[in-house]
Order: sequence, then C-alpha cells, then structure tokens
Amino acid sequence: MLKFIVLLCSLFSIQALSQKISWNENVKLKWENFQSPVNRKSNPDVVAYTNCGWEYTVIKSSNPKAAVEFNIQTRFNEDKSWKDVKRINDYYLLHEQKHFDIAEIFARKLRKEVKEKIKTSTDFDKYFKGIYNTISNDYKNFQITYDKETEHGINKEKQAEYNTLISSELENLKNFKTS
Repeated sequence: MLKFIVLLCSLFSIQALSQKISWNENVKLKWENFQSPVNRKSNPDVVAYTNCGWEYTVIKSSNPKAAVEFNIQTRFNEDKSWKDVKRINDYYLLHEQKHFDIAEIFARKLRKEVKEKIKTSTDFDKYFKGIYNTISNDYKNFQITYDKETEHGINKEKQAEYNTLISSELENLKNFKTS
C-alpha cells in the first residue's frame, strides 16, 4: 500500500525554521515569546500582535477505502509576533493569549469535523477542502470580531465577556484537544 504524507500550514505563512509554541492549556504566553522587532500595525490601539494558526499532517493512502490519519496542532509563531515594549502589561498579554486560545478553539472544531466526516482517503478528497475553508473563514472572522468588539483589549467589559466565552468554548470542545 502506497502511503504519503501531506504537510500543510494554514492561515499565516509559517517559515520552516521559525520558533513555534504549541498550544497547551498549562503553558501561557509570555512577553518574551513576542520576538519580532517589527511593529507591522499602524493602529495606535494595537499594543501587540499574535501570529498563530494551525499546522496539520495528513497520512492517506492511494487506496480510496483506507483510513486517514490527521494531526492538527495550534501554533504560535514567536518570530512573527511583536509587542510595543513601551505599552505592554499583563492585561494586554491576556488579550494576546486569548487570540492563541481562539486559534485552539477553531483547531478543535476542525478536529471534530474531520473526526466525524473523514474516515477514508475518498472522504478526504471529497470533503476536507470544504471543511477546512469553512472553519478557516469562521476563525478569521472571529479573530477580527474579537479585536473589534474588545477594541484590541481596551474595552475591559467586552474583554471580560470574551474571556468567559473563550473559556467556555474551550471547555465545550475539550474532547477534541490534543494534550
């Protein structure tokens, strides 16, 4: 049986040699993780930028009825994440952690859909792209809405609401975490 591995990186370009942190509920981001020296945002409300997304591997066979194996990981990219060192504090670090947590929520949604709908190589060929695109678009829209409604963390009331929502979503999807 011929098997091959497809490695795809999503949402943001991820360099092969970049330093990455895998999402783990017991490990939180630190300001030291934001290593890019470049502030790429012109918005004065933005204190930091978290570059995160997913990496996944797929092992499938040329046999259309063979099982498919997936590994989907949420990654934080240190060399593409930056901070304004003059304005950072623990409150804004929590806002940035929530961006990383949101990426994990949608990785769990992707794991859930894949587990439920893709059993064979044929299923992969037929359904994966659509599942991935839908969840990817939902993820991007959620991240944009999160920043807009919290005003990049400035609106403390909205930030508190999102903190609760994000924790609740992580809990609701706990069966689809990897660690």
